[in-house]
Amino acid sequence: MEEGTILQVLKQFFGYDSFKPHQREIIESTLKGHDSLVLMPTGGGKSLCYQLPAILMEGVAVVVSPLISLMKDQVESLRMNGIAAEALNSSAPQSYQDMICRHCLSGDIKLLYISPERLMVEVDKLFSTLKISLFAIDEAHCISHWGHDFRPEYSQLGMLHERFPGVPIIALTATADKLTRQDIIRQLHLEVSEQQGVYISSFDRPNLSLKVLHGYSQANKDAYIVNFIRNHEGESGIVYCLSRKSTEQLANKLKRQGISAASYHAGMTASSRDRVQEAFRGDNIQVVCATIAFGMGIDKSNVRWIIHYNMPKSMEGFYQEIGRAGRDGLPSDTILFYSLQDVVQQSHFIMDSPDEEQRKTNQEKLRRMRQYAESSICRRRILLNYFNELYDKDCHNCDVCHNPPKTFDGTIAAQKILSAAARTQQRRSATVLIDILLGHSTDSIRRNRYNELPTFGIGKEYDERHWRDYALQLLQMGYIEIAYDEYNAVKITSLGWEVLKGQHQVSLVDNPTIVRETVKKHQRQLRLTLPTIESSALPDQDLLKALKALRLELAREQGVPAYIVISDKVLTAIATVKPTTIAAFGQISGIGAHKQALYGAKFVALVKDYHS
Repeated sequence: MEEGTILQVLKQFFGYDSFKPHQREIIESTLKGHDSLVLMPTGGGKSLCYQLPAILMEGVAVVVSPLISLMKDQVESLRMNGIAAEALNSSAPQSYQDMICRHCLSGDIKLLYISPERLMVEVDKLFSTLKISLFAIDEAHCISHWGHDFRPEYSQLGMLHERFPGVPIIALTATADKLTRQDIIRQLHLEVSEQQGVYISSFDRPNLSLKVLHGYSQANKDAYIVNFIRNHEGESGIVYCLSRKSTEQLANKLKRQGISAASYHAGMTASSRDRVQEAFRGDNIQVVCATIAFGMGIDKSNVRWIIHYNMPKSMEGFYQEIGRAGRDGLPSDTILFYSLQDVVQQSHFIMDSPDEEQRKTNQEKLRRMRQYAESSICRRRILLNYFNELYDKDCHNCDVCHNPPKTFDGTIAAQKILSAAARTQQRRSATVLIDILLGHSTDSIRRNRYNELPTFGIGKEYDERHWRDYALQLLQMGYIEIAYDEYNAVKITSLGWEVLKGQHQVSLVDNPTIVRETVKKHQRQLRLTLPTIESSALPDQDLLKALKALRLELAREQGVPAYIVISDKVLTAIATVKPTTIAAFGQISGIGAHKQALYGAKFVALVKDYHS
């Protein structure tokens, strides 16, 4: 396939002139019939990796998706770009489902979205006579016990390669650590390796601010949230709560304050949950107070903030949930409330698990989440290094960077920890390494003859508490990593080896403490700052308001959410460039040929009227 053809399809249907990192490689690999495992952050362009090949390949691309609402968003977006797509699920009448099957067989559909349960039904029916171009497994982490959202029905998908030899499979997820990635490859029988066929994009979402608030009572949390929402008038947001009761209580409090809010949890009827979700998608509700059951099923690009009322149980879940803000790339806020009570409650949930190995892993994941919340290190560094993405600078867009702690040159201390790890062949936990540094002559130390190592007893200038914290900082900054499946053995990263060889300096936080933010009568107002579009130009705010009104009118006429018509990011570009011809409108990134023909005249007319 010629590159020009791929770029032409990219521009014609999606309105882009260039690819994001890894997209072109993945697309070309799929067109050659190869399997892929794709890790990209929410908003990073995962869908394009299978949607564009589906347009170019012969047959129907089958997309496995876990939720009906997620399928609906994807199908509506594709149709808005002029691409034939359908979703086969139980929510539609049987006559409509039969019609979809006929259209698939006649070649009128390029992408068919389907749940894993329905896929198993159609394997011996529709799929036995259908020309399938590729299988795309969305939210692929659901197949793994190690993932944060395991779903048993995904475990059946391992039969696809056997039943459909030669059909490429592309597995996609926004969050998967090493264990989860290996499990996805194994269970789906993907013909890939960590060196070839696995594509990992940067997990960095620089448009998201990161903030942790400690020690807030429930009343103070509620007051903070009310004030925050009032300072973000008209901006959609989600508050994640740990319990169903909390979602209902908070939603009711917000409504009493005149804020458009609703609760969402698994205890509600399906029709009630659908009503809330549709109202939120259509911007008829500003705030949803929800358990983790909410958010996976929507591609709403204009969520401007995420608040965690309670601490999540893992970094994977936390990253997935904050990723639902700012999908369009515009600045968005994330706030996490943290308390010891959250840790206790999450620990109780973990202890209820009958699987001992799973229990130990989840305990470690909770410990890492707690370390993130308590840390005095740049939070983005911790987050990215958790996903094995070396990030050795501060982000200047988190609460720690805004109020940096006192640091010192900790290179020698770091080298001592790394040396202890190296001299034990990277097979021992941090606890054992600290015992070695402090010269503790335990039975285990003597049995393994670690008391004979040059590093034995060389760390007596610090006590155990300091060494534990310094080891934690090295982990959070990406100098070491923990192998959970090897009894929490400390492994040295490439960056850590540079430190050990004297090629890299390390700054450590001196006498670290948890900085607790007090509640103020009037919280700082966090306003949304729009990014610059080409040079230093800024969008005309009055024109942007008028464009949003037109978009809402068009969305209601077509019965789709406003962000499906045109995203906030594209509207911002229109309000900046102010196109006065349909051709100029079509040159804006994100406007494909179908949207240009469908909406160009109306948006250009509005811009012209505004000029006059």
